[in-house]
Parts: sequence; C-alpha cells; structure tokens
Amino acid sequence: MLNMSGKVVFIAGAGSIGEGWGNGKATAVLMARQGARVFGVDRDEAAIEGTRTAMLAGNLTDWSFRKCDMTDSEQVASAVQECLDKMGRIDVLVNNVGGSAPGDPVTMSEQAWDAQMDLNLKTAFLGCKHVLPVMERQFEQDGSVGAVVNVSSIGCMTFQMGGRVSVGYAASKAGIMAFSRSLGIAYARKGIRVNTVVPGTMHTPLVESRLVKQLGVTDTEAFVARRHASVPIGRMGDAWDVANAVLFLASNEAGYITATQLVVDGGLTAARPAI
Repeated sequence: MLNMSGKVVFIAGAGSIGEGWGNGKATAVLMARQGARVFGVDRDEAAIEGTRTAMLAGNLTDWSFRKCDMTDSEQVASAVQECLDKMGRIDVLVNNVGGSAPGDPVTMSEQAWDAQMDLNLKTAFLGCKHVLPVMERQFEQDGSVGAVVNVSSIGCMTFQMGGRVSVGYAASKAGIMAFSRSLGIAYARKGIRVNTVVPGTMHTPLVESRLVKQLGVTDTEAFVARRHASVPIGRMGDAWDVANAVLFLASNEAGYITATQLVVDGGLTAARPAI
C-alpha cells in the first residue's frame, strides 16, 4: 500500500524552519521511506540542510536538494530541468510553499498583499507551469499518470469573530483550492490528477518561530495549549498528518481522485463554538 517505488517526487518547500518537522521536511522523508526518488527545493538553504540531515539520519539515499525561489520562473525552470537531468522524469509535484502575514485591506500594504499572492499562489502556478508539460509528455509516451498535490489551509475556510485577520493569506489559499479544481478538470484526460491538502491548526516549527512573534505572545506554552484545546479531536495536527495526506493523494491508491480537497483538521471546520 502507498508504494512510491520508481516514482520521482518534486517537492517545492521541502525545507523546515528551525528544529522539528515542517510539512515539507516530513513529506520529503515519508516519500523517500515509501520508495520514491525525491527532488526537493526551498529558498532557504538552512531549511534544506535540515531535510538533508533527516534523510541521512534515516539512511535514505535516493534524493537531491537545491536552493530555489519558487516565485522566480527562471529558477523554477532551472530546478525542474535539473530534476529531469538527474532523475529522468517527474511523477509527482507537491506545492508546499506558503506563509501568512496579518492585515486587512486597510492595514496591509500593497507590497505585503502582492507578496502573499506570490508566496502562496504564484509558487503553485509556476510549479505547475513547468512540471505539467513534463507529466503530459510522459503520459503520451508511456501512459504513466502524474499527480499534483497543492497545500492550502483552513485559514481560507473558517474565521473567528474578533480574531486575527489575514486577508492576503485567506484569499491566496482559497485561490489554491480553485486553482487545483480547475487544473484537475483541465488535465483529467491528459493523465494528470490534481488535488489539494487543506491543513488545519498544526503544531510545526512555524508556531514558535513565526506565529508567536507575529501575535506578540508572551506565554508560548499557554498559547500552544489553547491551540490544542480548540481542536475537536483534542490536539493540533503535526507535519506527519499533512505528509500522510499528501502521500495518499500522490499514490496509485488515489487513482480515481482528482479536483478535490482533503481536509486535515481534527474536525475543526465542522465544529462551532458553544453558544
């Protein structure tokens, strides 16, 4: 089950900030454990190094990583070509690049809005722009089916009165879901499946390294405990919950699934606060 042997997986956002496991790092390691050949990129060299270290610690050998800014079309094209030169093909594309910035249309600068669109949405567009022709060509040549998995967020699906406002993040992550559904239909007869993983409240290194700072949190332990308590299942998810969902949608077992979303949120979007 979920055997990825012989498949080449291109992962955008394969690094992890700080200690621990981010979504991209966990996805890269899990894919390699399942037999995939992994080609990962990230714009942060230190983040990539953490994933390299994890691969080596797990005695995983069939992988390659390089620095790449996924908002830059020339860099993306170069990375895709390097993957083809080294590994010969691309069977799976995982678009995992993203990050949030606070603000509403009045308080957020135009530059911050544009940066959110580039980071969260343009990166997936450019990944698909350069990888889809490769997958389409492979389908024509040998009938192999490609899979694209884009990563969104419930931050575009559920909102709290009086809570933190991040209109750029919400809009761009909603765009990821619409983008994926449109592509899933456009490429359904071309041998390419396109789906979205939608993580909920997750406990990854980004919580301590970015979110705590953005919110000005003084008691990190209490903040993390509140986040755990807010989830119906009783805990936040982690990077492995996201990685497992990505693996499933990328695998042959999901061969009849396209143009849809897999929400990984412990029941959060289905729940509502007590009145």
